Amino acid sequence: MGKITRAIEHVDVDELITRIDRAKNAAHARKLLVIWNATVDPRPAEEIAIHCGVARQTVHNWISAYNRFGLDALLGPGKGGRRKELMSPQEEKDFLAPFFERAEKGQIATVAEIKLALEEHVGRRIGHYTIYPAPRYFEWVTERSSFPAIRYTMVIRFLVDR
Repeated sequence: MGKITRAIEHVDVDELITRIDRAKNAAHARKLLVIWNATVDPRPAEEIAIHCGVARQTVHNWISAYNRFGLDALLGPGKGGRRKELMSPQEEKDFLAPFFERAEKGQIATVAEIKLALEEHVGRRIGHYTIYPAPRYFEWVTERSSFPAIRYTMVIRFLVDR
């Protein structure tokens, strides 16, 4: 048997149980369950790992982070979200309004056009990776032009019937 894995009691045991019940997702609940096990019933990391359904090293990593920095170290913002946004959703809607108006008239817009307008709006250069996911995000129809002069320019047709 290995060394006993213990957690420092940064949070009361009842608080841990409440947080487990109200966890945002399964990943947070699993982390809290590991902390609860190491707090209430300290035992080797292998046993905690088997009980919680994670790897032994994961138990070591989570307990170490919890012991050093507390509960906030484990329960960060999570995956996904809009952490690196240039504008709020309402600002995006306002920024794209002229392009939607053009679409209603049957005109098209290119990604390069939108990128230049966005750079002017934000006041700095941005990478192409910021614009190219936009058509899928806003449910636009995208297609590559067959005309040789603009073959490598993505053309965006806005869906007018929103």
